[in-house]
Amino acid sequence: MGSPLILASGSMARQTLLKNAGLEFVAVPASVDERAIEERMPAANRDPVTIARHLAIAKATAVSREHPGAVVIGCDQTMSLGPRIFHKATSIDEARETLESLRGQAHFLNSAICLVQDGRVLWSEVSRACMQVRDFSDAFLAGYLERNGQEILSSVGCYQLEGEGIQLFDAIAGDYFTILGLPLLPLLAALRQHGINHA
Repeated sequence: MGSPLILASGSMARQTLLKNAGLEFVAVPASVDERAIEERMPAANRDPVTIARHLAIAKATAVSREHPGAVVIGCDQTMSLGPRIFHKATSIDEARETLESLRGQAHFLNSAICLVQDGRVLWSEVSRACMQVRDFSDAFLAGYLERNGQEILSSVGCYQLEGEGIQLFDAIAGDYFTILGLPLLPLLAALRQHGINHA
């Protein structure tokens, strides 16, 4: 392998996906103020897909500055319902409000991925998954929140598909890697194209 490969994320789920795919890399979490970056974007460009791409590139670029020559993978995911963009809930009450907003609706997970080397964007893409939430009862919601507690605050949608969160859905359109926040198939193709993935 030529240039060192860096994942600009501390996400264990993303690291596991790359390890399982046989990639050699180091994880260097990016230190950026995501909300401040969003606020500096022109209002006309603050749609969920553009924000995800912009944040992924910002994270990879920040790490790239500290690691000359390395190829840096940047990722970000936004969750959107119509024009509304969601952020992680900070309390169970906020989680309840998020889930009530999603009930009976289809929302999108917008997962951006990019490659940056020496501050230059080599490639970027955004993959989307459509998540159809069922019309669950208030009783189910109360029980779900009680059983899962603080754990659901780690996910912007207040659910993990590998756990009880799968019970919230009627249908899902999109690949599993996109849902986890790292569109793996297009990333592997881009790494091969740039001579970084030996496979």
